[in-house]
Amino acid sequence: MHRRSFLTNASVGGVAAAAGATLAAPAIAQEAPTVNWRLASAFPKSLDTIYGGAEELSKRLKEATDGKFTIQVFAGGEIVPGLDAINAAADGTVESAHAVGYYNWGKDPAFAPGADLPFTFSARAKNAYNYYGGGIDSYNQFLETVNLISYPGGNTGVQMGGWFRKEVNTLADLKGVKMRISGLAGRVVEKLGVVPQQIAGGDIYPSLEKGTIDAAEWVGPYDDNKLGFQKVAPYYYYPGFWEGGPTVSFFFNKGKFDELPESYKSLLRTCCQATDQSMLAKYDYKNPTALKELAAAGAQLRTYSEEILTAAFTAAHEVYAEISGQNEHFKRQYEAQLQFRDDWYLYNQTAEYTFDTFMMIQQRNGKLAPTQG
Repeated sequence: MHRRSFLTNASVGGVAAAAGATLAAPAIAQEAPTVNWRLASAFPKSLDTIYGGAEELSKRLKEATDGKFTIQVFAGGEIVPGLDAINAAADGTVESAHAVGYYNWGKDPAFAPGADLPFTFSARAKNAYNYYGGGIDSYNQFLETVNLISYPGGNTGVQMGGWFRKEVNTLADLKGVKMRISGLAGRVVEKLGVVPQQIAGGDIYPSLEKGTIDAAEWVGPYDDNKLGFQKVAPYYYYPGFWEGGPTVSFFFNKGKFDELPESYKSLLRTCCQATDQSMLAKYDYKNPTALKELAAAGAQLRTYSEEILTAAFTAAHEVYAEISGQNEHFKRQYEAQLQFRDDWYLYNQTAEYTFDTFMMIQQRNGKLAPTQG
């Protein structure tokens, strides 16, 4: 073949290939429909880490689809009150919500296991159970009955045990204490003599200041640091045994989710999982510094006594037995967690627990501090 004819033919072929690519573009675009959703968050914008999870999901989806799949995020109270976010997704007021399932436990206790139950999992154990132990599917089996489907969308890690105006060293000290505490945990501590109170986040500080309540739990050092609780309730207890690893979830209207093409469903699950891991990492990074700042500002750290923790552990399992006798969806989810819970804490004694304990001893001996040059 002559060089000139080869180049001519090659050029023609190149043009044809380019034309084919051009013609193929509209067909590809047609496979990626434009979807615009709204999301009701249960959280205020001031809680940038937990509220920010919804914004992160929105950003990831928009970038991955070249703007074809967008989710507009609304903070708690902008469309519906924060505690109504899950219901808004279920009834179709919005297509999605970002919340903690136990906010709806009063509507149905079966909402709680997908979020957290006192004395069950740490964040790492909960993630293992969710993604490989069937936790997500187990939760969705219940949620399907209320027109929802959910995927994990964040975790705070083990939370703190609350701010108290006075020290609580024994069970007797808890009798009659009016405490702002959310979810199923309120029913547990009620068995210890605590009087649980349902109070919105913005009303906690003035309620403590006026003495309307005696104690309040919120989240952990990073979020608590913004609210100044140490000024009115200086005793900061740990651990928050009712939230060892609370899953913050994305809830989607089941009908709207089912309308999505399979590629969008897959992408949505992937972005949820990425957001889930990202939030935990952010809290793990921010909480250590925040706790030091709180201590410097007057917070007095206290650990719950073994007497209180043991009594709370017993009370929690009494509550689970009571609810399980009345609610099959709760019972099925709770009992599915038990085998892995037992295995996890047996295994963890040979893993992180032993390693972390050794490293904590070194830290207390001053051997982890950076050397000064």
